[in-house]
Amino acid sequence: MADQARARRLAKRISAIVATAIEYEVKDPRLRFVTITDAKVTGDLRDATVYYTVMGETIDAEPDYAAAKAGLDKAKGVLRSKVGEGTGVKFTPTLAFILDTVPDAAKQMEDLLAKARASDDEVAKVAANATHAGDADPYKAETDED
Repeated sequence: MADQARARRLAKRISAIVATAIEYEVKDPRLRFVTITDAKVTGDLRDATVYYTVMGETIDAEPDYAAAKAGLDKAKGVLRSKVGEGTGVKFTPTLAFILDTVPDAAKQMEDLLAKARASDDEVAKVAANATHAGDADPYKAETDED
């Protein structure tokens, strides 16, 4: 069992190798908008999980996740050989590609925060013109007569 620091270093190196290979060496047009976001390696350094995101051709265009997954699956052998050349480990880890959901979750969080800010602004507007429901000074001052 390898130590966790070595597994993290190897995962980082695998991520860089795969990203570079997709950008410069693999000529599959389905991989044009694929970005490698992270990689994780098992403790025995035999399996690597590579996380990726896909962007659309334009800002408004929906990404083609199925084509990107098919392109990555087809290029898996070439990418694994590049990882083997680039890392120099005894056993080249197998590669599994998983769509990264962190950007989508971050977008949902941003939307929720924007909704909360808008709600807070509405409450602040209502509170600005509000008056007390009872007396302005609800505490009665004691007099000497009591």
